[in-house]
Amino acid sequence: MPARVSPRIPPLPGRIRRVGKIHHVAVVVRSIDDSLRLYRDLLGLQLETVMDIPYDRVTIAFLAVGESKVELVQPTDDTTGVARFLATKGEGFHHVCFEVADLAEELTRLAIDGLELIDTVPRKGAEGPVAFLHPRSCQGVLVELIEAPGGPAWATLGYAAG
Repeated sequence: MPARVSPRIPPLPGRIRRVGKIHHVAVVVRSIDDSLRLYRDLLGLQLETVMDIPYDRVTIAFLAVGESKVELVQPTDDTTGVARFLATKGEGFHHVCFEVADLAEELTRLAIDGLELIDTVPRKGAEGPVAFLHPRSCQGVLVELIEAPGGPAWATLGYAAG
């Protein structure tokens, strides 16, 4: 029996279905160590890694939940966008990250479709090539795209072969 679609909610256009899984959701925190008490110790998420990202002036932690992750983001410099976010909005949801097969191709398509890009080309991220879409184009949500492992930007940006 085919799935029933509510007449009030139109089916998704094909181009939206191009994104893969939710790679992660990011939460800005004052202290990763303090936040691990909630996410790891109380909620039981498995801590995968904690790492400094000097070029973004943050420390991050990834915790596994199903096939996705929660990323904790702690600013290490008061002048960054993440630090300004924390100062003005406090701790909380920062962005959602979707996995795509070919990041450069997706950025081109999204720009043609009229979305405002923060990054017009893939850049190095903690777990692979990434790019951000401006919240003005995404109903107020900062959206990150990450290229699936082994995609074309991996070699270009100098990631080791999987």
